[in-house]
Amino acid sequence: MTITRRSYIAGMAVAAAVTMSLPTAVWAETLKMGLLVPGSVSEEGWNRIGYNALKGVEKELGAQVSYVELQQNPASFEKAFRDYASQGYDIILGHGFEFQDSALDVAPDYPDTVFLISSSHIYEDNVIGLNTDTSQPFYLMGVVAAKMGKKAGLVGGMEIPPIQQAFEGFKNGARSVDPEFPISEAYIGNFSDTTATKEAALSMIAQGVDFLMPNASGATIGGYQAIAEAGKNVGTFSIFSDFTEVAPDHILGLYVADYAQGVVKVARMIQQGDVPKQNYEFGLKDPEVMKFTFRDDVKNPVPADVRAAVEEVRAKIAAGEIQTRAR
Repeated sequence: MTITRRSYIAGMAVAAAVTMSLPTAVWAETLKMGLLVPGSVSEEGWNRIGYNALKGVEKELGAQVSYVELQQNPASFEKAFRDYASQGYDIILGHGFEFQDSALDVAPDYPDTVFLISSSHIYEDNVIGLNTDTSQPFYLMGVVAAKMGKKAGLVGGMEIPPIQQAFEGFKNGARSVDPEFPISEAYIGNFSDTTATKEAALSMIAQGVDFLMPNASGATIGGYQAIAEAGKNVGTFSIFSDFTEVAPDHILGLYVADYAQGVVKVARMIQQGDVPKQNYEFGLKDPEVMKFTFRDDVKNPVPADVRAAVEEVRAKIAAGEIQTRAR
């Protein structure tokens, strides 16, 4: 998949060399923010995170907010961006990397609107990426997998950078413990087919995987269903939201991104006229945004020595001493 219509490298060069003409005035009237999500906000997981971020901006900044639920259709992405921008919305958040190209197409026509893109490293004029570096918590999960398991499996939705980078972090973490640790990887090609995620996960478990991580947005739950139904000693972590009820005997801990705190921070900057001059990235150095915890009430909890090792690695990642993925 092409990352963007324009070269990312060229975009970075332009960002470094040119002073951008971005909106700098403080909004005197009520801030207006729109949200585009690739699915339903009623489901736990990725889309709910975007919705919670929108509601956080509404609550903390007194913003007028609106959202639209979309399927994977770039034409509908562009229309939604244009609808909000033409109505005078100050900020529009496209919640997912897949919205990036459509934002780049629309943004030049609306220079007074800031287009934020989740899971993106873009910075081009008034299109700004907000990236939660999930390779960092996934690196920690990989360390746990290699210390407690014999073989890991990764089931992704679409092969897009945010998911690939998360899995890269997992693989790097596991192989920091054991360079030969076996890891299977598969993608279902979409973010909605729960059955496909479940089937891919069951296939991996049948082939000896005893630590499995699904990462497929709305279809992620299928992976946890497979883990729960397999009836084997398969470990996993809940990601983005709390899926403990789905696989209570298997989920060893939780990675929850309080993305709302990060989005509120950036939206407040924009409201005050301080538009970011680069893409914005959150990581383990931002504990108010990125939360990684272990469960004590699971059947086979992570042992104390493994937890201690993970905490040491976490501190080094936060300090920049360990790089969890290629930059």
